[in-house]
Amino acid sequence: MSTSPIGTERQVHVEHVMGTVVSIDVRSRLSAKAAIERAVRSLHHADETFSTYRDDSAIRRLDRHELALEEASADVRHVLATCEALRQETDGAFDARARGSLDPSAYVKGWAAQRAADLLVAEGFGDVCVSAGGDVAARGSAAPGAPWRVGIQHPRDRAALAAVVQATDLSVATSGAYERGEHLVDPRTGRPPTGVLSVTVTGPDLGRADAYSTAAFALGSEAAGWTMRLPRGYEAMTVTADDQVLSTPGFPFEKADR
Repeated sequence: MSTSPIGTERQVHVEHVMGTVVSIDVRSRLSAKAAIERAVRSLHHADETFSTYRDDSAIRRLDRHELALEEASADVRHVLATCEALRQETDGAFDARARGSLDPSAYVKGWAAQRAADLLVAEGFGDVCVSAGGDVAARGSAAPGAPWRVGIQHPRDRAALAAVVQATDLSVATSGAYERGEHLVDPRTGRPPTGVLSVTVTGPDLGRADAYSTAAFALGSEAAGWTMRLPRGYEAMTVTADDQVLSTPGFPFEKADR
């Protein structure tokens, strides 16, 4: 990341939540401690509500028919309604039930990180970057006139970058076999996709960018072509199995040194 502007302080907090590492970076002359604590609480609340690993989470209780949807919280109803809308929008390429059980994680991680960033902005901290397992919600700038620079890990080499995105009021989501192995499947076949290594999507909302990158990756060799039809404001970069890097015309990257 770029250095902080003169007179501002870089305030960084790292939290283990939602099965990954979330970092919050705020640039401000004012203390952001209390606001960061509230953002962290919102992340833990999302984890408690939507985790598929907690037997007492609302999502697990819904899946076991122990909780009726109309009795669930507004957050749960919003997330599941959005996931259903995304399933229809992507013709099933994004599906919160791709493996049979209810699992909106591919939307929730981005949605929760986006909400944390929005909370900080609403409390007066306009220069914020929230990174959740590589998915990033960047608001404002890292320094006056300098965007946040978001590195996209190369899918074959953990020590290398495939690209660097310049982000000002932008969200960046990447799907691939990075953290959880072959956890994404092609909903048409139920098998892991082939022909693609990773898909990165940028846009105004991290939850939707996360869902779009998941959908594209699940489509395998069709990913790059599919991303050409993303809604306005969203752009994509696809790394294919033969190491080609294909991007939509407006993808905001600079080539990274390898």
